[in-house]
Amino acid sequence: MRTSARNQFAGTVADVKAGAVNDEVTLRTQDGLDIAAIITHDSAAALGLAAGKPAFALVKASSVLIMVDTDASKVSARNCIAGTVASVTKGAVNAEVVIAAQGGAKIAAIITNDSVDRLGLANGKAASAIFKASSVIVGVDQ
Repeated sequence: MRTSARNQFAGTVADVKAGAVNDEVTLRTQDGLDIAAIITHDSAAALGLAAGKPAFALVKASSVLIMVDTDASKVSARNCIAGTVASVTKGAVNAEVVIAAQGGAKIAAIITNDSVDRLGLANGKAASAIFKASSVIVGVDQ
């Protein structure tokens, strides 16, 4: 699979909580992360999502926020992945920041250069990648 999404997580569905309109899907990645996704009930049914089914999650880098000194219990977003800054690549206005989580997963974010400077982001600094469950696209191979 090739997509333009910088963040691609392969894994297995750990849980599906069905709702009338939306379902909450938890994907356990090969790196040991649990990624929460909110998708429509119809989409979950059409994909045949159930515990144990192989699936993948996609998250655009522009949907990822970076925080330092984060207390995950005080963030409303379901996905708060702690790690360290693996790289910072500045452009004219924005920068790509890659967070390396325990287990080897990497999460890319696009944030402003001003935010990089204000947060003091540099290689090796502790930081968290945060994204809402509604920003996650779930897919399965045919």
